[in-house]
Amino acid sequence: MRPLPVADRHPNEAHSIRAHHEFRGVRTAEHYFTVPLVHAAAGSGNIGETITIFAREYSSTEHTPEQAGRLPWLLYLQGGPGGRGNRVTSLSGWMKAAAKDFRILMLDQRGTGLSTPVEQQSLGLRGDTTAQVEYLTHFRAGSIVADAEYIRKVLGSGPWSVLGQSFGGFCALTYLSFAPEGLREVLITGGLAPLHGPADRVYHATFHRVAARNAEYFSWYPEDREKVTRIARHLERQPEFLASGERLTTERFQMVGSFLGGNTRVDALHYLLEDAFIDTPSGERLSESFLEQVRGLVSRAANPLYAVLHESIYGQDEATNWAAWRVLETYPEFRPDAAEPLLTGEMVYPWYFEQDPALVPLRDVAELLAARKDWKPLYDPARLAANTVPVAAAVYKDDIYVDHDLSLETAEAVRGLQPWVTSDFHHDGIGEDGEGIFARLFRMVRSTR
Repeated sequence: MRPLPVADRHPNEAHSIRAHHEFRGVRTAEHYFTVPLVHAAAGSGNIGETITIFAREYSSTEHTPEQAGRLPWLLYLQGGPGGRGNRVTSLSGWMKAAAKDFRILMLDQRGTGLSTPVEQQSLGLRGDTTAQVEYLTHFRAGSIVADAEYIRKVLGSGPWSVLGQSFGGFCALTYLSFAPEGLREVLITGGLAPLHGPADRVYHATFHRVAARNAEYFSWYPEDREKVTRIARHLERQPEFLASGERLTTERFQMVGSFLGGNTRVDALHYLLEDAFIDTPSGERLSESFLEQVRGLVSRAANPLYAVLHESIYGQDEATNWAAWRVLETYPEFRPDAAEPLLTGEMVYPWYFEQDPALVPLRDVAELLAARKDWKPLYDPARLAANTVPVAAAVYKDDIYVDHDLSLETAEAVRGLQPWVTSDFHHDGIGEDGEGIFARLFRMVRSTR
């Protein structure tokens, strides 16, 4: 396959820095880039329609501005899809470690944050549902990588270093596939995507791991097994409403299982559940404090792209066709009417677009995306097999979002990729010990030089 096309010429207005700030040992600059919506058009010399990409530069005040300006770039690709770059108020964790040697560029991937937004209000500007779907096909990993390469050239950088967390790791594999000449080294945390096969195999693997994580959690907090079932049965017989107005269903409540994906968050699930019930004049109800906490966990108002594009991150040459929903049929313990229903993970189901007010206007768009068959390849297995860029990846043995076995399958398919397999962390390991994880992976890639 040919590399992703990137324009060699950039208009003068392609880049602006609008603000600089300095606080608590960190120096920032706010970058705005004008990039092609469709990079293939830029390759022909006709940039065509453009969008804005925002990125915030972070450096340590331990370096003078002149010293920082000479440091190499580290591009951070965050998880998602549909998540904006991290907003931080000091350098800690992996950023503290990275800022010793790099300027960090924190990208708001297209459609998120201060980049040209994709929300149901703005999508209406694209026209009818078909036009909206076509627009959204340009917001997958291939386009994100092409943005990164375009930005690298605008900045005048040589090959730069990349750190990809979760979906950001998926993007890093796409980068290695189609534009490895732009990479000095790649670090990946919890983000080795399967290179082939239908999305179904991902969900068969992750449903199994989520079930195991439920069992582990309930062994720590056995009283919560009864509490989860009690909440599920209560929601079946007693309507409860979130502050945003919609009814809280059992299946939406099960989404609080997102806590199970982390070291640092899993025990917080217990504190959420202990707030569940309150006595009222009309009998036992779910407390307002509990309902408000749940609303923040089950609403996609802040990141609708996550739900709309989630399964498309596995789409290659075939329709995903609501893979998680179909695979769920073989795991009846996750059904809301199960005798003791389990909590779910990050899976996206069609009923999201019926029950979440933020997603209801996007229901037809989501259906067409699920049925779309002509997804372009996200990876080039032949090029990955011949890879020469140093790569190190943290693979979490019990990760419920990015399966360990599928990750190791990918690690074996990428020449020179060094996996670090550990059971010390879950998917949010970089939030638990980012400084240590970054330092270890950095030593691994530099040891190959």
